[in-house]
Amino acid sequence: MDSRLPELLARIADALDRLAPPPPAPADLHAADAFVWAPEPPRLAPVPQVARVGIGLLQGVERQKTILLENTLRFARGLPANNAMLWGARGMGKSSLVKAAHAEANAATPGSLALVEIHREDIRTLPDLLNVLRGQDRRCLLLCDDLSFEREDADYKALKSVLDGGIEGRPENVLFYATSNRRHLMPRDMIENERSTAINPSEATEEKVSLSDRFGLWIGFHNCDQPTFFAMVDAYAAAFRLPIERDALRAGAAEWSVTRGGRSGRVAWQFIQDLAGRLGVRTDRA
Repeated sequence: MDSRLPELLARIADALDRLAPPPPAPADLHAADAFVWAPEPPRLAPVPQVARVGIGLLQGVERQKTILLENTLRFARGLPANNAMLWGARGMGKSSLVKAAHAEANAATPGSLALVEIHREDIRTLPDLLNVLRGQDRRCLLLCDDLSFEREDADYKALKSVLDGGIEGRPENVLFYATSNRRHLMPRDMIENERSTAINPSEATEEKVSLSDRFGLWIGFHNCDQPTFFAMVDAYAAAFRLPIERDALRAGAAEWSVTRGGRSGRVAWQFIQDLAGRLGVRTDRA
């Protein structure tokens, strides 16, 4: 038995090696310009073509475009830049602006910037993603779309420590952009509940609000008036060369916005998609 023990142990070790998952392959950030983070198993899934519109088609957000684009271009050139929170009205181009700024940065400095999307439900794995990206030779722009937190949700603590806290800090090659309909990422009743149950109410409120404070840039998006809505529709129609008179275009857009109960960049895009389909014009070749 003693003579067979080494052989038996070797067979057991081999069996355990076969059962253990293989180590993850190093991320190749040059495989694509955009990726989606998949935490289980941890990997970056390449995105062959990003669904985006050109930055020139984003109307009514000129100041927002200037601020975010300048910040993104600095980061792409290897200069200091701030994490950014894009907050405000629905459908006004928050995530579209991030994707457009990423494309503009890569056009100005080719291959400089990878866009990595992390889903809201995976935000607790953000430290794992940063470990994958830390030390890479390509700069990465992280995007979390529609970020917010609800009652009993403790994921915000992981995000807060990652943004500029923790012993390791945010990797130099990573910038974090988030979009949200809420300015402070959390509902008012959640903040009020923390205040009412805390030993020191002011400190509890500061804990919640300080998450938004960790973003160096706060960029607000506001509701769309009718002239801005028409400017959006006009720009889309011109870009796609839709064969329609301006008065008819705007009349149709106004009627569409009434049926949708509001005006926004998203509503303008949906109207143009419907109109282009009726006119027999494709919008993927502009």
